Amino acid sequence: MRKILAYPLTVVYFIVFGLLLVIFHPVQWLCFNVFGYQAHKKSVDVLNFFLAYSLLLLGDWIIFRNPHNIPTDKPCIIVANHQSMYDISPIIWHMRKHHPKFISKKELGRGIPSISYNLRHGGSALIDRKDKEQAFKEIINIANYANKNNRSVVIFPEGTRSRDGKPKRFQTGGLKILLKKMPNAHVVPISINNSWKTLRYGKFPMGIGINITFDVHKPLGARDLPAEELIEKVEEIVSNGIKA
Repeated sequence: MRKILAYPLTVVYFIVFGLLLVIFHPVQWLCFNVFGYQAHKKSVDVLNFFLAYSLLLLGDWIIFRNPHNIPTDKPCIIVANHQSMYDISPIIWHMRKHHPKFISKKELGRGIPSISYNLRHGGSALIDRKDKEQAFKEIINIANYANKNNRSVVIFPEGTRSRDGKPKRFQTGGLKILLKKMPNAHVVPISINNSWKTLRYGKFPMGIGINITFDVHKPLGARDLPAEELIEKVEEIVSNGIKA
């Protein structure tokens, strides 16, 4: 019965989701080209508020728990597990005061209204997973950008999303670069639960009636421990918060 109900709800959701992307694409363009970074960021924040909470159309609810008053005087390295594309919008909206930028695969930088535009112009890094040299250069560039402009970098060190919610081992190369290039940053672990269930039936229909949770853990300093030990500790914190 739940899956049958999911079909019409998913159709409605996809229509709303698509309209949001199409409507906000020219809004982003106007903000970026006429009014500059701050206006563009606000347009992206508002878009992602609507994208995140449009999941209510499916009976899915976002629960974002951030009990820590993370200072904004330094950039952040936000480290999270990855379960679906629906991990992105809640992080952008709820961590908006930290100006989150993403390390994303280059394929997402074209062809998707609003999303591709923001990835190309909003300060994120687009990497080629098949070209390690290019990927490392992009990560260095985004780290330097974050340091200079007091932005935050979001990284999903698992590399690819978990299709069943179970945590994957971190791939540490990109995170090591960020820690090296952003020595004064706050390292903010986030554990994401249940967003994989939005795709429990595949791409269509979507899962309904899901509580998707984001638990922001106490931040660490990028220089609190040697890089290897810090990465191991962050991975343990993130993994322990996953209830797969």
